[in-house]
Amino acid sequence: MIGSLLLVSAAVHAQAGKAQAPGYPTKPIRLINPLAAGGPTDILSRMIAQPMSESLGKQIVVDNRPGASGNIAAEIAAKAPPDGHTLFIAGSGNFAINVSLFRNLPYDPVRDFAPIALIATAPYIVAVHSSVAASSVKELIALAKAKPGALNYGAVTGNGAHLAMELFKTASGVSIVHIPYKGANLATNDVVSGLIQTTMASTPGVMPQVKAGKLRALGITSAKRSSVLPNLPTVAETLPGFEATVWYGLAAPAGTPREIIRRLNAEVNEVVKNPTYRERMIAADYEPASGTPEQFGAFIKSEIVKWAAAVKISGARAE
Repeated sequence: MIGSLLLVSAAVHAQAGKAQAPGYPTKPIRLINPLAAGGPTDILSRMIAQPMSESLGKQIVVDNRPGASGNIAAEIAAKAPPDGHTLFIAGSGNFAINVSLFRNLPYDPVRDFAPIALIATAPYIVAVHSSVAASSVKELIALAKAKPGALNYGAVTGNGAHLAMELFKTASGVSIVHIPYKGANLATNDVVSGLIQTTMASTPGVMPQVKAGKLRALGITSAKRSSVLPNLPTVAETLPGFEATVWYGLAAPAGTPREIIRRLNAEVNEVVKNPTYRERMIAADYEPASGTPEQFGAFIKSEIVKWAAAVKISGARAE
């Protein structure tokens, strides 16, 4: 699992990173968050901003710039001075999915950014309303095959949950109808109320309802069982090879000095491996991750290829 990426390798770079970049930072750091305040990305942004502020000796200010599926924020970050004082919360949406989803993307996640570190991943949960006669992924597939088109799910068109469910439908050979929503929370609320039957949502977005008994979780989309939910079977246990996760990382504008990138990578990895903050991430349903800038860069490229296939299957397109 990506969440267990090479903490040892990260530790090797930690002291080297801190030994470089003399004088950095010289002023507060702006951390641009592409989504609205209060959501999973914002929560994680603030989880890492506080301890990194203390370690760096300068405040990291989270700047929420929602809109256009994260493209507005990404463009602002890409055009910022490459001096390490503007950072960006990169994610599977704005750095992998949008490359294929949008015809005219105003930035290139590979060309215009310098990867710093993968921070966390969050698998999707396949969950259903209590009225659905399925207690496992296998039973959900059987029900959907017995009643083609009778079940529906809600998701924002073109987002990770939509594409992951379309991959699930293709892999399982079922017909479950997509109901478009303007927000993931709206779709989750309608599953809770019973207006729609099922959902595939990220762990931070759906686990509060699962823990409260308002939704029944059937499976998790990580390749292996999660440390967050060790008793929940993976979808891959029914559909071998199935994997789809949300991920969150830190990036800077291209051209940011390598010594600053190394310093920030060391800082992120120290937060992730710190037991206090690691436990907080897990409690909030994130799977902590880590690694080098090079590993994160290679991961981004692989995710662009993976989600391009999902976009093609879904037929989704955004202007």
